[in-house]
Formats: sequence, structure tokens, C-alpha cells
Amino acid sequence: MNKTVSLIVPTYNEHDNIAPLVERIHCALSPRDYEILFIDDDSTDGTADAASSLLEKYPVRVIVRKDKKGLASAVVDGLNHINGDVIAVMDADLQHPPEVLPGLLKAITEEDADVAIGSRYVPGGGCQGWSLTRKIISRGAIFIAHLLLPATRKVKDPMSGFFAFRRNVVKDARLNPSGFKILLEILMMGRFNRVAEVPFIFVTRERGESKLNARQQLDYLKHIYSLMRRTGELTRFIKFCLVGGSGVIVNYGLYWILTRFAGFTPIDDMAAGGITSGNLAMAISIETSIITNFLLNNYFTFADRKVRKAGAFFRALLNFNLICIIGGLIQIGVANLFAVVFGVNDLIAVLAGIAVATLWNYFLNNWLTWKH
Repeated sequence: MNKTVSLIVPTYNEHDNIAPLVERIHCALSPRDYEILFIDDDSTDGTADAASSLLEKYPVRVIVRKDKKGLASAVVDGLNHINGDVIAVMDADLQHPPEVLPGLLKAITEEDADVAIGSRYVPGGGCQGWSLTRKIISRGAIFIAHLLLPATRKVKDPMSGFFAFRRNVVKDARLNPSGFKILLEILMMGRFNRVAEVPFIFVTRERGESKLNARQQLDYLKHIYSLMRRTGELTRFIKFCLVGGSGVIVNYGLYWILTRFAGFTPIDDMAAGGITSGNLAMAISIETSIITNFLLNNYFTFADRKVRKAGAFFRALLNFNLICIIGGLIQIGVANLFAVVFGVNDLIAVLAGIAVATLWNYFLNNWLTWKH
């Protein structure tokens, strides 16, 4: 293995942070053979010149991109211009303390990790000076990744921009990120066995302006969609919806048969006891659709994670059933709200209940019943 450690530092208008950043990196890594590659998106404040002025004293190189923008794509471009087999990525704004770099590298070179993540959400990590809104946005982004990209669920901070990895992790990987979340791209598209998380405190920016804005949040959602499409999770979601559609047919159809041909009273016919009889018809149709949905999801939607052994199979069925029973109660509540309170036709009210319950069932079962 090439013993050189290569640091990729994307920059845009970080002139005042460059010199202190390089000095602190040198203090942290001076016993090692290292290089720093700045990928600058044609800054207007002289960031590239500030980095170039350090060439004679430190192992620094600078590449200025005039036709591209974005932190994640800058890292991908940087991979083609570095020498080391161990690569680290960090921001230039000093919110990622360079003093944590030795811990990240130790996890790879001595503890056999393939990826080492500077984590804000493991014991010892944290965020300095964050507002409640910023904390909610961060936690919400992680929740979305964990929910829609199950492969990230074992990582507590897949949104971190401070990490290191072996070059082989991204060898032959088709990296096509957007926005700022390059680690998420590597976790989903790279090849690795072990991930380590090293705690660090994300500190308050002292110089320059934050790049976080609404556009970044939109880019993040686009990136999530792109990763779902490229990793097959979008196809899985479509399969789940198809199975859910079959469940709607079973659920809705059985309710219709029971209330139109089997003597059960529709829920909107209160004078004839419809609230009790109609809800019983819904309960029967719900449970029937739960069982058929579980079987189809286990052998079709989640075929790569399907439950095989008898004991585990029935535990999964029970888990699925419990989640969907709650979904069924949600359906009943919504249907009664529309039919009894708002006077909507009972068949339309039941459809509204099914729609809300379907969302509940997908998210909870994707998270709990068929774990990655």
C-alpha cells in the first residue's frame, strides 16, 4: 500500500481559512507522508491564490474548476489527481478539526476499517452552537437516509463531510453525486466491509459564510432519489406499491362484498347499526389484506431479504401484522372521520383511510419487518 495519505479539500470562497487549516493539518499529520489537494470552484475571494502561496512550505496542490460546481463532484474529480491509497475528505472552513485526522487514519491503518467517519452522533461527538432548527434538519436528513436507503442504517452519521477511506472502496464505483453529501454516495456505491465512526465536535465557523441553504436541501432530496434509483431501492418501493395495490383490491373488494352481499351494514348507515357492523366488515377485510400483503412482500418486494426459517417467518408475520393493525386502526379512524363526521360516501371514506394507512405500513415495515 502507498503510505501517502491524500487529503481532498473542496473550496469555494474560503480565503481566510486556508493558512490556518494547512498549518493545523501539518501539525496533526507531520509524522506521516501526506498531501493536500485543494479543488477550488473558481472562488472570487482569492482562495486558490492563498492555497498556492503555501506550495513551497507544505505538500499542497491546487486545481481550479471553472466549469463545475459542488462539493461532492469536487471530491470525485479529486480522486483522479491524488497519490495515496488512504484518502481523507474534509471541509476548508475549520468546522472539521484537523486534530481528529490521526484518529480516522488509525481506524483504517491499525483497526482494519475500510471507511472511517468523523461522527457527530456517537458518544463523544456533537455539534457546537447549533440552533434547534439546524439540529432538526440534520436529524431529519439522517432519518430520511436511514428510511429510504437501508444500507446506511448501521452508520449513525452518514451525512458527515469528514471521513477517510481506502482507495479500493471506490475502485470501479460509478460515483455520480449531487450537492454536498459525497459520503452518502460512497456508502451506497462503494465496496467495503467495515465502517468505523470516530467522534468529533463539529465546531462553529469563525470565518466566512455558511453554504447551507434551501437549494442544498433540495439537492439532497434529488440525491436520495438518484441513489434509490441506482441501487434498486426505488424499484423496491414500486414493488411495495404494487403489492399494496393488490392489498387495496382485497381490502376494498372484500368490504364491498361483505356490505353489499353478506349482510353487513355499511358504516354510513348509522340508523341500521352501520358503525358497528361496517367496522367489523372493515376489520375482516383489513386482516385478509394484511396476510396476502405479507406473503407477496416477503417473496416479491423483499426477495433479497426474505424470511425463510419457520420461527423467524411467523415472528415477521406477527410484526407485520401488528404494524398493519395499527395501520388498520388509522384506516378506520380516517374512514369514520370522513363518513360519519363529514358525511362523505362510505366507499370514498374507506379509500381515504386506505391511502393514509398504506403510507404508515410502508415506512414502518421497510424499517422494522425486513431489516437490511
